Amino acid sequence: MTDVRYDLAPGDIPSEERQRWAPSRALVYSIGLLVALVLTVTSFWVANTSLLWPGGVGLGLAVLAIAQMGIHLVFFLHITTGPDSTNNILALAFGLIIVFVVVAGTIWIVADLNDNMLMPSSDPMNMLMQR
Repeated sequence: MTDVRYDLAPGDIPSEERQRWAPSRALVYSIGLLVALVLTVTSFWVANTSLLWPGGVGLGLAVLAIAQMGIHLVFFLHITTGPDSTNNILALAFGLIIVFVVVAGTIWIVADLNDNMLMPSSDPMNMLMQR
């Protein structure tokens, strides 16, 4: 008898070989932790150094923060471009929309309250002018 396996396509790797070549979870998490720590230390350095142009510090911190978010999404939340993470991406997008609505709505309400609920001034000269 032949050892022909019909459950695999011609280019597929058997699951034993696939597991042998896949990195372990501990390695993936360790790499993510190392890169996240490097980005965190770099952001503290950027915030406390005088070697950078003062206007570029905010931009540098924003770039490092976006890189940090990307590292967390890929290494810890396992958000990839594969078809198996479609639900994760949709859940992340929905969560971002909810956060945006809550933050924007709060800013809108607080700004409106600030305009409409001003306290009267306690300045005596201002009180005389109003009479």
